[in-house]
Amino acid sequence: MTNLKIKNPFNFSLLVVLFTFINTISAQSKVEQTKAYKWLDIALEVTANDVDRVGAKPTIQSRQLGIFTNAMYDAWAPYDDVAVASRTGGTLRRPKRERTNRNKEIAISYSAYRILVDLYPFDLKYLESEFRKMGFDPNNMSMDPTKPEGIGNLSAKALIEFRHNDGANQLGNEIGGQNIPYSDYTCYKAVNTYKRVLDPDRWHPLPFVNEKGDTFLVDFLTPQWYRVKPFGLTSSAQFRAPEFPKVGSEQLKKEVDEVMDFNAHLDHTRKATIEFMRDGPRSTGQAGHWLRFAQMVSNRDHNNLDRDVKMFFAVGVTAMDAFIACWETKRFYDSARPWTLVRHYYKGQDIQGWGGPDKGTVKIPAERWHPYSPANFVSPPFPAYVSGHSTVSGACGKMLELFTGSDKFGVTENRICGIITETPGDPVSLPLETFTSTADMAGISRVLGGYHVQADNIAGLKMGRQVADYLWSDVIQAYFNGTYKINQ
Repeated sequence: MTNLKIKNPFNFSLLVVLFTFINTISAQSKVEQTKAYKWLDIALEVTANDVDRVGAKPTIQSRQLGIFTNAMYDAWAPYDDVAVASRTGGTLRRPKRERTNRNKEIAISYSAYRILVDLYPFDLKYLESEFRKMGFDPNNMSMDPTKPEGIGNLSAKALIEFRHNDGANQLGNEIGGQNIPYSDYTCYKAVNTYKRVLDPDRWHPLPFVNEKGDTFLVDFLTPQWYRVKPFGLTSSAQFRAPEFPKVGSEQLKKEVDEVMDFNAHLDHTRKATIEFMRDGPRSTGQAGHWLRFAQMVSNRDHNNLDRDVKMFFAVGVTAMDAFIACWETKRFYDSARPWTLVRHYYKGQDIQGWGGPDKGTVKIPAERWHPYSPANFVSPPFPAYVSGHSTVSGACGKMLELFTGSDKFGVTENRICGIITETPGDPVSLPLETFTSTADMAGISRVLGGYHVQADNIAGLKMGRQVADYLWSDVIQAYFNGTYKINQ
């Protein structure tokens, strides 16, 4: 047992940056956003606040945002002609005369508010303030199914009751969870220690240094996530990736060398790509990043309330399920990252690599090799295979393509190179022409950054797209057309 203090893993508060979504801002000045869009803004704000408070936890964030978008959809469905809600089915359907835009806005607002208060209790004052600004009463606890307030409250209540026991350990009440919310209760233990690598194919926990100079050991983030109940997948292992290349294989050596070559040849575009795709605006994770992309689509297409609710729901639950599937594969294989592999292959040798902030490419001992990231962040605290960025981006990109009926995205992201990691440099334009190319960019950014080898990326993109294809064809459309059979 280490004597290092175990702290909250994956603390990205040090990496937080206000991403400039120029295209979004421009569109917002011209388009009147729907109530669903505005609630998503609020949800992303409290997600970012939570990261500032306790550090980034992409699995948890994806679940929070998935539940939130699910809640808006469930409150909206009773006012649609045929759609069914995920927990109440069609039992709350309202007559045609009540299916007004205003009633939909009221219902989704009450549901969104109740869900966000449950998920983000530390932001209660902010949420209550925003709710009152919209003209709603947080003390209205009506469960009257004939009123939109009641529909919203009932929808949220049913979803909260279901998700409190979905395996995430939100309440810390799982046996072995030590009464700590979202803590591991599955007794995961790494094969390697931070001081000694016994198996170079397996994940290696690493010590981090915080802004105060304190050293702390970072454990596997949410290793229990394979037990979380997916929204629509039959199981977390439904699309488990095949075996990954191991030490001794020609493929892995080639892919490790590729990562090292990228690391030694980081130009402005590559740096901007790594930073843009790192964790989304204000550290809302990949789920939040793709929901921001969905907002761009909403602005582009001038979506109405109905379409926004359905699109945000489709993307949100897809991100949640993609993370669950990804973490099942991570837990199953427990694979090493480039940090460990570079040191294994080149121990005792000098290599060319990124020398640290503003140092460029230098000759360094392999034991000092570092991904392109701030010095305090060494490597993500969970196994490599498959890449979370690749899986979730592949899934959400594919879902947006399926939902909109086109792969076209048509956005350009303007970045300042090095803004997270080094002294800010030159501006860089990153074209996001299609959803597919945007997902591919997210995936390759993790290889460029030194966090993954290509096998992690390629298998992750494939898994994510499989998740999206299945959810769209077998689940989400069935919710929309009213044919999905609800299992209470």
